[in-house]
Amino acid sequence: MMMSRMWNMRSVIAAVAAVACAVLLPSCALESSSPTTSDDGLTVVKVGYLHTVAVDSHMWLGIEEETFEEHGLKLEPVEFDTGTALSQALSGGSVDVAIMGAVLSNFPAQGTGKVFLANDVEFDTAQLWAAPGSGIRSVEDLAGEQVITATGTTAHVYLHNALEQEGVDPDEVRVANADMPSAVTAFVSGQVPAVVLWVPFDETVKDEMPEAELISSAQDYYPESSIIGGWVANDDFYEAERGTLVQLTTAWLDINDQLLDDTSAAMTTVHDAAYADNQELEDTLRQFEFAKLYANDTWAQKYSSGDLEASIGDVEQIFVELGGIDEFVEPNQFVDTDIYLDAYAEWKEQG
Repeated sequence: MMMSRMWNMRSVIAAVAAVACAVLLPSCALESSSPTTSDDGLTVVKVGYLHTVAVDSHMWLGIEEETFEEHGLKLEPVEFDTGTALSQALSGGSVDVAIMGAVLSNFPAQGTGKVFLANDVEFDTAQLWAAPGSGIRSVEDLAGEQVITATGTTAHVYLHNALEQEGVDPDEVRVANADMPSAVTAFVSGQVPAVVLWVPFDETVKDEMPEAELISSAQDYYPESSIIGGWVANDDFYEAERGTLVQLTTAWLDINDQLLDDTSAAMTTVHDAAYADNQELEDTLRQFEFAKLYANDTWAQKYSSGDLEASIGDVEQIFVELGGIDEFVEPNQFVDTDIYLDAYAEWKEQG
């Protein structure tokens, strides 16, 4: 059985959350979600985030261009290495809102936070790579083989969808779990024949194992393997500060407009603010191409039609199948589409 060949997802989540809580204490302790006010009268919002281009670009652009300040907000970014640690902090109240990828369809469905804002669609960030001489030339060739990835993530969602669509029983694939840097290291050092990673770790593979072969990527299975990334509010903050969340979303609409109007200039700003210390501008621009943005009007249609909730629910169902969630929860129980639609109506009036 698949669960006998890989750690049970709930056990992994519980174990990592316990470690995260031990490391992050006292941040894991329950804290008040009442916002403070800065010296210049702005409402302070503590934002936890995962530091990848697909996740945090809107936030950094808004901070650098002072768009949030124009809407009465001061964002305090707090970086996390994993979605599990970020969700734990959100649950404990050490951050007011969190920006995340695939786990947006996981932890909120289990009662941690309310989804109120989508950033983008990660339609091609996940990739399958095979080592030379492994005999793996297609997704179908993974049957009976071992592949390493970070389970419960965007990469894992892509792998599951790829196997299902190619008619491969996931039980026939031995999935090893590791954080992504460790997974890539294991692959390039020859410990495993295949890895499912996300951008920008493909650059590590190209540099350290140039003869490795890119077998497939999430775009091959779009839209089934696409991931909605976005913003989740702490439950207490959501209940007490709905107006603040509308303010944040209204600011986001201006930011999204700017990103679409001149992507290169906007992402140069993001790069200079958050990525210049560890990569070149061309790398930041390349990574951003793996995410799909929609215009504000298009997002409004997706919110009002139910398409957004359906997309989030599709990924949630995969977590159910993987054992990470006990039972499917209707997305309308943990996704609030009205915040965006209220902000959008206000934004249209101002425009």
